[in-house]
Amino acid sequence: MIRILKIALAALILFLGAYLAYPKFKLYLASQKTTLNNENQTFYILNPTQLDSLSLTLFEKGIIDDQDLFNAVGRYKDMSARNIALGKYVILPSMSYSSLLNGFKLNRLGNGNGELEVKVTFNNCSGPNQLEKICQKVAKHIQADSSELAEFLLDPETWSLYGFSEAEFPSMFLSDTYRFFYDTDAEAFTKRMASEFKSFWNSSRKSKLESIGLKKPSQAYTLASIVYSEQSRISDEWPIIAGLYLNRLKRKIKLQSDPTFKFCWGSKLDGVQRLLYEHRDIDCSYNTYKNEGLPPGPICIVGTELLEAVLNPASVDYIFMCAKADYSGRHNFTNSGRQHVNNANAFRRWLSNEQRK
Repeated sequence: MIRILKIALAALILFLGAYLAYPKFKLYLASQKTTLNNENQTFYILNPTQLDSLSLTLFEKGIIDDQDLFNAVGRYKDMSARNIALGKYVILPSMSYSSLLNGFKLNRLGNGNGELEVKVTFNNCSGPNQLEKICQKVAKHIQADSSELAEFLLDPETWSLYGFSEAEFPSMFLSDTYRFFYDTDAEAFTKRMASEFKSFWNSSRKSKLESIGLKKPSQAYTLASIVYSEQSRISDEWPIIAGLYLNRLKRKIKLQSDPTFKFCWGSKLDGVQRLLYEHRDIDCSYNTYKNEGLPPGPICIVGTELLEAVLNPASVDYIFMCAKADYSGRHNFTNSGRQHVNNANAFRRWLSNEQRK
């Protein structure tokens, strides 16, 4: 009798153990269930979403085939709108429900564990609407659209927040390729650009700025934008051109840079190969033929290489430059007004002959 009772008790314990363990075992099996995609699939979470809405979207896209099991695993992981991170994701083939949910979960840095970074590049942004051009390029890669970015970047409160005037503000944006999370908004993008600006302008570079006779980073950026507008192809001329314009600034000679008065015309001179005196005769604070010193702000967006060229200019005595009479894209440099006139006449004759061909 005692033996029978022991067997019955053992059976009862075994049954209770199995009964209690079954839900966890079932949950474990659910967590190991895999997605249906056979290749990498890009997936976006663009708005705050609850677990059941997330599972429905995944089901409708053919990524999972069992919402109940997915939701069960998600509830076990305490997933909800407060910790399902917005962003861009790539769902790997046959990914387990558990791994998929872990990837969507918000971490202490404010991103999803599996959230992808995207590459954002902005360059070739010139003219009075250079900030709008940045917005258009950036909006192709992050969630914020160009109008949202523009509204924030063109707000006087934003300029003031970061310590810039309207004209100087573009100098905070260093042209390069950056990595962002897809759900970056306009404010976060601008904050990152401010951080990159601050990181570049360390104490060493600020000392160099003072040594070349400039007072603030935005002035170096403005000069770099002129250098690039004069020579966008051949980088070994950048320090020479920077040295030339610094010489003019020190001697209080007007910079007389064609790209500055071209800036004043906006897009009206696009495609015009030969700039004339009538183009130069425009009243505009950026026109360095009429105004002494640097323009109030940059005329295009530049990167750190241009800034380094300005901070480390070539030691030259040049104050004149003129394009060479060939297709090399290079310039003749001189400190002689007579020689400069000769160089300019030679270029005009060459250009006229080329246009006749």
